[in-house]
Amino acid sequence: MKDNSSQKQPLFIIILLILAAEAVFLLPFVLPRIFRTTFLESFAITQLELGSCGSIYGIVALFSYLFGGPLADRFKPNQLMSVALVLTGLGGLYLATYPNLFNLHLLYGFWGFTTIFLFWAPMIKATRIWGGTNKQGIAFGFLDGGRGLVAALFGSVGVLIFSLFITKDIELTSIEERRIAFKEVITYTSYAVILIGAAVYLLLKLNSEKTEKTENNAKLITIDNFKIVMQYKAVWLLMIIILCAYYGYKMTNLFSQYAEQVMHYDKIEAAKVGTYLLYMRPIIGVTIGLLADRTKASLWIIIGFFLMTITGLVFATGIIDDSKNLMFVLSIGLMAIGVYSARVLYFATLEEAKIPLAVTGTAVGFISVIGYTPDIFTGLINGYFLDKYDEIVGHQIVFGIMTVFSIIGFIASYMLYKHSKSTQT
Repeated sequence: MKDNSSQKQPLFIIILLILAAEAVFLLPFVLPRIFRTTFLESFAITQLELGSCGSIYGIVALFSYLFGGPLADRFKPNQLMSVALVLTGLGGLYLATYPNLFNLHLLYGFWGFTTIFLFWAPMIKATRIWGGTNKQGIAFGFLDGGRGLVAALFGSVGVLIFSLFITKDIELTSIEERRIAFKEVITYTSYAVILIGAAVYLLLKLNSEKTEKTENNAKLITIDNFKIVMQYKAVWLLMIIILCAYYGYKMTNLFSQYAEQVMHYDKIEAAKVGTYLLYMRPIIGVTIGLLADRTKASLWIIIGFFLMTITGLVFATGIIDDSKNLMFVLSIGLMAIGVYSARVLYFATLEEAKIPLAVTGTAVGFISVIGYTPDIFTGLINGYFLDKYDEIVGHQIVFGIMTVFSIIGFIASYMLYKHSKSTQT
């Protein structure tokens, strides 16, 4: 029987999904990315200590990716997603009290549970339902590109709020004055996330027949499915590709910090750098998605890793300093194109690699367990070298490490491209 579910889903559903999909990650990731040095100052923590918070999040998320799927098959997406958003927002209100490092670790572990165990699988499921049979590419292209736009808009408003509470030149303010301003940013963001959670519960109504059919046929993750998934070479290559691409994505957290510490931008200008890059994400996402539909997704992942490798080398050599502003802007722009190109096409290659639709959930969960481990170790690696060495040398080292990951990703994506061609001949 023909699947008409995609025709019954209104446009506002995917808009709400985009809004929710990025809102849930604003507090643990987007704010620390845009206001990195302010975040460190306000909580009186080091780079390494912030990295350890990400590691706690990643460890909890590691298990949540695997076991959150069955839960998503037993409850409606709007129920789980709304609970996740409200709990994440409440965690943000606690963040605004500036807890100590131990409690900050607990909070990041809590967010690993709310954003992944309760949210990730239902969000993917809801997007698939909206896309139906014929609009999967459009659905996931809109989702990732739209998430970038949402992050950029929230970032811009956050920078505006921060600047409104700074009544004099940013360089003349004390840490305490900046803490007060940043608290307002955290509080505003937390209430916004809670409000979006309420909207998701009330408005995210998907095709009930399609949803019920999925729930009634749902089975717990089985060993047989894992055996099927592990037989596919593409699954193992995708693990490596996502791991390397996600490592590159995590490195974009350092752009604002690099702008402040190496290029000598002030704190507001540096925060704007991170925000402007987020505006590139929807443009890149939609453009690359359309190009991938006309060629091969794996081909554009190769191009993405090539750009990441070249720009990573530029930063690693240390040739960019405060006298080369144009080179800095061009380099982070090209790196963002490479990172976002690979990111938007993560799972678009499943169809290209001929992985059966029936084991898609198991494949995504299995791949994600390894693919998203940079959540655990990227912050620790960056924090260690940025704390141990001066600001210039520290950044050279961490971008050098990123370059190694980019080269590995380039090789793996080329192998996937060759493999997918062989399966179609």
